[in-house]
Amino acid sequence: MSSAVDLELASRPVSTPAGVGAERRAARVRIIQARRGWRAVDLAELWRYRGVLSFLARRDLKVRYAQTTLGALWAVFQPLMPTVIFTIVFGLLGKMPSDGAPYALFALTALVAWTYFAAAVLSATNSLIANPELVTKVYFPRLALPAASLLAALVDFGLGFVVLLALMLVYRVVPRPQAVLVAPVLIAQMVIAAAGTGCWLSALSARYRDVKHVTPVLLQILMYASPVVYPLSLIPPAYRSFYAINPMVGVIEGLRAALLGTRLIDPTALAVSGSVSVLLFVSGVLYFRRTERVFADFV
Repeated sequence: MSSAVDLELASRPVSTPAGVGAERRAARVRIIQARRGWRAVDLAELWRYRGVLSFLARRDLKVRYAQTTLGALWAVFQPLMPTVIFTIVFGLLGKMPSDGAPYALFALTALVAWTYFAAAVLSATNSLIANPELVTKVYFPRLALPAASLLAALVDFGLGFVVLLALMLVYRVVPRPQAVLVAPVLIAQMVIAAAGTGCWLSALSARYRDVKHVTPVLLQILMYASPVVYPLSLIPPAYRSFYAINPMVGVIEGLRAALLGTRLIDPTALAVSGSVSVLLFVSGVLYFRRTERVFADFV
């Protein structure tokens, strides 16, 4: 947020139209000065620019599937193709336990959530450096750039979730009644975890281009550090709280428990995972706002 100071320039006369008078009038100049230090998040301003946010999200979707034959169907294939591979390699050949659920459903439930998280974080990381002309020449809340990446990825998540529900019908798996309440909470946790991580990485990538290159590698490592191809039950109980520092642990295991009826997730692990998601979100957004004033100097 900027602070405005009014100054009078009495030494410079201002010409007046004929008949108004010959007296000199002081000109008033408004100087916009950047405020230093930490800045609060202005959600009202972000809402006023919701048209810009909507435009950026639609543009991301159009660019993603431009000049492709299958178009938005790629959003379905992204979690579906790894599901087939994981089912063959880990389910059939590796005999990986799946907590009583069909392994295809077990893997797809995790991959739908993980695909959203990875795609949203990667897109948000590059959102500033991919739009230098917007960052340097047009004013709007810079948070709209990573936020648009999150919204665009939600469309892909919705398509993947529909495929998951269809596969559940094929396997005749009925969700638990509480899934109607639990699933939206877990999806919200997934979004805020991606938002916090994306804000951190987008702000850092504006200054350090190495972040752009290391992020895909870190996401690949994090996927295997998440219960995607294996259940949380394989992790020794003594280490589950530490393991749940990964925010996607609670999301994946919670969705499996609610939708597939697998064993209930460890409540401690769920609490740790949820707390880390909130911490990532709050700290990420505040750090983004703290460094926002120097973005134009680096992108």
